[in-house]
Amino acid sequence: MAKAAESLRDRMLKTSTIKKTTILGDSQIFQAKKFYDTGIPIINLALSGDVDKGLYHGVTVVAGPSKHFKTKFSLEMMAGFLRNSKNGMGLVYDNEFGSPAKYFETSNIDQDRVIYTPIMNMEELKFDIIKQVESFTDEDEVFILIDSIGNVASKKELDDAMEGESKQDMTRAKMMKSIFRMLTPYTHTKNICLVAIGHTYQTQEMYSKSVVSGGTGSYYAADNIWIIGRQQIKDGKDVEGYDYILNIEKSRFVREKTKFPISVTYDDGIDKWSGMLDLAVELGYIIKPSKGKYQVIDQETGEIPDKEYKKEDFTNNDYLWNSIMTDKFKEALTKKYAL
Repeated sequence: MAKAAESLRDRMLKTSTIKKTTILGDSQIFQAKKFYDTGIPIINLALSGDVDKGLYHGVTVVAGPSKHFKTKFSLEMMAGFLRNSKNGMGLVYDNEFGSPAKYFETSNIDQDRVIYTPIMNMEELKFDIIKQVESFTDEDEVFILIDSIGNVASKKELDDAMEGESKQDMTRAKMMKSIFRMLTPYTHTKNICLVAIGHTYQTQEMYSKSVVSGGTGSYYAADNIWIIGRQQIKDGKDVEGYDYILNIEKSRFVREKTKFPISVTYDDGIDKWSGMLDLAVELGYIIKPSKGKYQVIDQETGEIPDKEYKKEDFTNNDYLWNSIMTDKFKEALTKKYAL
């Protein structure tokens, strides 16, 4: 660097009033930060494009209709965060009150590491959450869950109701945008993973589509947006559970409009290896010699062993999947889905 340019650089650094101003190559903003493995490969893949990585700092919106497992998916992310962060903490803002303590227990979340804050309106959320994130140091690791942004009222909406006013609140979307506008820089300059649960509605177009409700605030701020659909898992006429479809509406890591299936049954809960069987078949690591039968290709020799499996043999079968999830297979998955 020329001496004059070096002098100008030093003056610019000295003149800046922003604490984190530094040379681009030295900025912590661009240093690789931590990924938090959720323990469920298909969720990791949907979050990061890598089955071993998972959640990254920033804003993730999980949206969908009622009873679409949105909170449970979010709690699995929190559980992974806390497992991978020895000193990390969870912070939950709750205005729907649909998540009993049992939900946290079944996700193996240490409740002593979660701060729980009930909120009545958006103003309470705004004032409290900004005070919280402002207090965090650069070394703190925090997972924040807002359940939900789709159903929280504004203070004006409550005041109008108390005064008998029935007019529509036109300030709510602006308030939501304000909250995310303020929060986004904190999530990227500090070690904060923020997951917000949202609702959806159907557009009135000829071919309607699902859209996240609440205005554009969360959409612009989010690093990831999932819109969740579902299909029934049936045994005859009996519903045994659901295949939830994670539709990638927006992502910094994964190709948008990708769909990831994840199976949840009443008896066994989340299938850890959801979606992997179809992907292994598609990518040529498992073949189907006949309907309902599968054979696992030996990845070292390329040979096809005689042993056959049924679909149910792959469900929650760590031993079998650990032999399939080689670096080669993982790289093929990343190549298929990652940006």
